[in-house]
Amino acid sequence: MKPIFKHLFNFVVLFSVSFSVSAKVELLTGYVRAMPASVPNSAAYLSLSNQGEEIDLVSVQTNVAEEAQLHRLIEENGMIKMRQAAKFTVPNNGELTLVETGNHIMLIGLNRTLEVGNTVDLVLLFDNGETLPVSLPVKKQQHSATAAHSHH
Repeated sequence: MKPIFKHLFNFVVLFSVSFSVSAKVELLTGYVRAMPASVPNSAAYLSLSNQGEEIDLVSVQTNVAEEAQLHRLIEENGMIKMRQAAKFTVPNNGELTLVETGNHIMLIGLNRTLEVGNTVDLVLLFDNGETLPVSLPVKKQQHSATAAHSHH
């Protein structure tokens, strides 16, 4: 019974969101990394465009994981480390890009296997209370020279 209410809640959140943010902030591209069943976490990467005032992305909700966190990569004493971030700013008339080798959204405590071809629904929450629902495809890790140094 609990999963039914959880899905119903997510459905209501996705369809009762404020549409004013969609007029300013929109999803350009994005995906969630596919993970085998034995891996409890994954990450989401995306690009947002903002044609309005500067706005901060402050949290993310999803039904595929126990928790979604904003994370950034930092260098400390020559080592790359991952740290939770309080927010990501989407600049006025600019873009926010979250990538494998930098800022990203961690999906912690996956409750299902993320297989290539599936989609993951996220609700992006902004500092002014507005929300933006997005649906991202699940893809394999991007293969590039910099991705080889990824932390996941």
